[in-house]
Amino acid sequence: MPKDRPILVVDDEPHMRRVAELSMKPLGHPILLAGDGQEAVTLAKSQHPCVILLDHIMPVMDGKAALQELKSDPSTRDIPVIILSSRGQLAVGQYQGFETATMFVSKPFSPALLRREVERLILASEPLEPQLATV
Repeated sequence: MPKDRPILVVDDEPHMRRVAELSMKPLGHPILLAGDGQEAVTLAKSQHPCVILLDHIMPVMDGKAALQELKSDPSTRDIPVIILSSRGQLAVGQYQGFETATMFVSKPFSPALLRREVERLILASEPLEPQLATV
């Protein structure tokens, strides 16, 4: 995948955006930052990122609503979305509306392991089955 496609990091907590941003920098892609789901949807539609890291609980538009909007739009539906959650272990399909997420990652996460998962998604040539990741 070309390095010109950005990675979109979405979290309402500035320090979590910064941790994720620094974690993704070694991959060589531009990093876009958003503080809520509505901003994420707008950026995703205009910038078409290669991967979206999407916080679960945010103001304005939460992660579930943003994910549903992204997956219902033909221009963004194929972008892999990793849901980041501080609500402990999330199981794929555990929460209605998250079935289309590519992966769930619990906070706090290992920056190196999250980077490895993002890199795997970027390099994947076919869609991956949703999964739970503890990184």
